[in-house]
Amino acid sequence: MEVSAAIYTGFLVLVGAGRLIELRISRRNQQRLLERGAKRVADPNFRWMVALHTGILISAALEVWLLRRPLIPPLAASMAVVFVLANAVRWWVIATLAGHWNVEVVSSTQLGVISSGPYRWVRHPNYAAVFVEMIALPLIHTAWITALVGGIAHLFVLRARLRIEDGALLADPAYRAAMGTKPRFFPEFLGGYKSGSKLESKQGAAKAGPYTQKTEEPNRGS
Repeated sequence: MEVSAAIYTGFLVLVGAGRLIELRISRRNQQRLLERGAKRVADPNFRWMVALHTGILISAALEVWLLRRPLIPPLAASMAVVFVLANAVRWWVIATLAGHWNVEVVSSTQLGVISSGPYRWVRHPNYAAVFVEMIALPLIHTAWITALVGGIAHLFVLRARLRIEDGALLADPAYRAAMGTKPRFFPEFLGGYKSGSKLESKQGAAKAGPYTQKTEEPNRGS
């Protein structure tokens, strides 16, 4: 158990280091967007997203060591595959958005709307991928308490984040026309719910000013 726990802890450290690299990329991209006239939209929930993701990494390691969670090969293998697939979706999002990707909500009306890549089918592919990733990661070494509590907390944090982000996005007519009827997280062929454009557009316009966002949150993140 000690050997697998040590390897798993090292893996969590690598994941955390990857997140720090992503934050550096995000800050660089955001600075360039701001220089081009974009504006950051205030989001008091961002710090809770960062705290949640950090907490899941730390909690998973502590649960494995303190509660002596075993490594169950079939579970570890299946969750590792899910984790890799979720990361593939996240990096697909990053590649699609290129210099427009960042982890905060940014108003970039003049930059247009991206509807290629995973955005052909859903509005927030990154959020779906991160949610799945944060469930799978603890379960690789059977840290089920972290997966359960972290998943529930993630739902609350994501709900608050989307209230701000969707309000900004759906207030823009161009975004509503391109994306307003697409499911939030999962494509229709996977059971995703197709939004009602009129109702959602009115709700979005009532929540925020005239913002268009071309960026993605992590976290993370759409």
